Amino acid sequence: MFFIKDPKKFGDFIHTQKRHPKTNLKDATMFRDFLSLNPESMHQVMILFSDRGTPYSYRNMNGYGSHTFSMINHKNERVWVKFHIKTKQGIKNFTGPEADAMRSKDPDWAQGDLVKAIESGDYPKWSFNIQVMTEEQAKKFKWNPFDLTKVWPHSDFPLTEDGEVELNKIPVNYFRDVEQAAFAPAHVPDGIGYSYDKMLQGRLLSYPDAHRHRLGPNYEQIPVNRPLNKPHNYERDGFMRVDDNGGDKPNYFPNSFDDIEPDEEYREPAMKMDSDIADWYDRNEHDDDHFTQPGLLFDKVMTDQERENTINNLVGHMKGISGPKREEIIKRQLDHFSKASRKLADGVVKGLGM
Repeated sequence: MFFIKDPKKFGDFIHTQKRHPKTNLKDATMFRDFLSLNPESMHQVMILFSDRGTPYSYRNMNGYGSHTFSMINHKNERVWVKFHIKTKQGIKNFTGPEADAMRSKDPDWAQGDLVKAIESGDYPKWSFNIQVMTEEQAKKFKWNPFDLTKVWPHSDFPLTEDGEVELNKIPVNYFRDVEQAAFAPAHVPDGIGYSYDKMLQGRLLSYPDAHRHRLGPNYEQIPVNRPLNKPHNYERDGFMRVDDNGGDKPNYFPNSFDDIEPDEEYREPAMKMDSDIADWYDRNEHDDDHFTQPGLLFDKVMTDQERENTINNLVGHMKGISGPKREEIIKRQLDHFSKASRKLADGVVKGLGM
C-alpha cells in the first residue's frame, strides 16, 4: 500500500521527506503535519512504524506490486490482480533500536548481506503470487478495490502461487546495471494491463518522465534498459542517440514505404465505466474509511510485542515534532490513532506523557 491514493498529492508527500529549508535537517514536524492532514496515510503509517518498517535484510522481506493491475487472456477477458512476492527465507525484522544500532555499525548491512548470500551460492528466493478479483466482485467489494491505501483481505481473495523469483547473480558493474536501470510500471509484458487505480495512472507518466530527466531522452537505449527484441517505432533524434537512428526510413505512421502494421492481437479491450462521472470511485460510500484496516492490523494481526514496538517507534518519532503547531499536529495524529485503535492511541498518549 502507500500513504496517498491520489497522484496530485505525490509531490507534496515527497517534499515532506526532504530536509527543512532553513536547518537542512530531516524534520518530523513536516512529516507528521502532512500525515495528520491526510488520514488516508494511516494504514501505511502503521506498516512503516511497526517492525515491518525495519526489515532485517532484503532476503527476509516480502515485495508487493501494491497497485491493482489487470490480466487479460486471449479471449479479451479481464480480471483485476495484485502481485505479491513472498520470501522463502522467512520474515525477519529489526526493532527500532536494533535498526539504529546497525545503522551506526554498518550502514551497508542490507547490501552486504545480499552480496554475501549470492556469492556463497545461498541464492535468495521468493514465491510469486497473485490475488484475483473479477469485475463483478469489484463492484460489490466493501472498499474501493483501486485504492492504493487499502488491501484485499486474503480470506476473500486468496493468494495463488504461480512461480518463483531467484536472485543468483551480482551485476559485474553496479553503475552500468543498477544505477542506470529504469524501472517503471509503464513497462509490462503482454497480458498484463492497468486499472482505474489513480496512483498507478499517475506513475505510468511520472516514472518514465523521471528517467528521461535522470538518464536522458534515449534512456531505453542504455544496454540494461534495451529490449531483447528491437522495437519498430518512429522515434528519432535526441541527446545520446546511439543506434542507427532509424536510418533513412520515414518517421511517421502510416506511410507508403514500409510494411509495418500494428498487431491487433495486442490491443487491450476498452474499460467499461460504471458512471459518466470521472471521479466516481472517490464518491464510493466506503472510500473514506481510512481506519478499519489499520485498526485490524494493530488489534488483530500484530502480536503484543509488535504492538509495543509500534507504539515506541511512533512515540520516538512524534517527540521530534516542534514549533508553535506542535500540540495541534499531535492532537490531529492522535485523533487518527483513536479512530483506528483505542489501544494504539492510549499507548502513544502514555508514551508522550500527555
